[in-house]
Amino acid sequence: KMAFGGARVAAGDAVVTEYATYEDYLDAQISKKDLYYLEDEELARQLVELGYRGSGEVLKREEFEAKKRAIEINKRSRKEQESVLSSAGKDLKGSVFLEALAVREESNRNGRMTSILFIRDYNTAGQEISGYIDLAHRLKSEEFDSYFLEKKRLLPRHTDLSFYNWDTNFSSSQSSPNYQVIADNATGLLFKNKRDRKIVNVDPKATSAGDNTTRVIIPTSKYLQVVIYDHTTRRKA
Repeated sequence: KMAFGGARVAAGDAVVTEYATYEDYLDAQISKKDLYYLEDEELARQLVELGYRGSGEVLKREEFEAKKRAIEINKRSRKEQESVLSSAGKDLKGSVFLEALAVREESNRNGRMTSILFIRDYNTAGQEISGYIDLAHRLKSEEFDSYFLEKKRLLPRHTDLSFYNWDTNFSSSQSSPNYQVIADNATGLLFKNKRDRKIVNVDPKATSAGDNTTRVIIPTSKYLQVVIYDHTTRRKA
C-alpha cells in the first residue's frame, strides 16, 4: 500500500460535523507532499477513499453522507421542537405553576396527554373567578410565550370548559375539541374525553379522578388555588 501523509482523522459524527462535504473530508487527509508526487488532486482523493493510507479507517462516501443527513435531521428536529414549545429556553425557576405547565406542554401538544387545569384567583377587576381549562386546546389556540415570560397570567375565561365569577354569580360551560362537558350530573361537574370516552371527575371528594387520570395539587402563592388533572391517552394524536 502507498503510505499517505496527513494526520489520522477519526471516523464518526465529529468528522462529519467538521467537514461540509466529502471532498473536504478527503482533502484534509492529503498532504502537500502527496500532491507534489501525484500532481493530481482527484487521484489523491480516490486513493484516500480506497484506503491507501498508513493507518486508520476512511469513511466511504455513502457512510459520510448518511451520517451528514442524520445529523441535519436531528438538528432540524431539535430546532422545530424548540420553536413549537413555548417553554423552551425560558427561566421558570421560582414559579412552581409555570414549571408544572412546562413539564406538561409537549405531551399536551402531541396528544399523549390532555390536562385540565382548575384555577381560582382574582381577575383584573379584583373579582374572584374560577374555572376549568383544557390546556391542550389553549396551547393550540393561543400564544403561550407571554405566560411563560410572566407578561400575562393564565386565568379561566367564559369560553373555557367551565367558568364562574363568584362576585357576579355568572357561570358558563363550553365543550372543547378534547372534552365534552357533563354539567347535569348529580355528583357534580364531569368531563368526558372525546378520544377515549373516559370520564374525568373533578370532585375533590371523589376517591378517584377517573381512569388514566391523576389529580395534582400545585402549591403556589401566585394563585388562590391550582389543581391539574392529567389525563393520559394510549395513542398519539
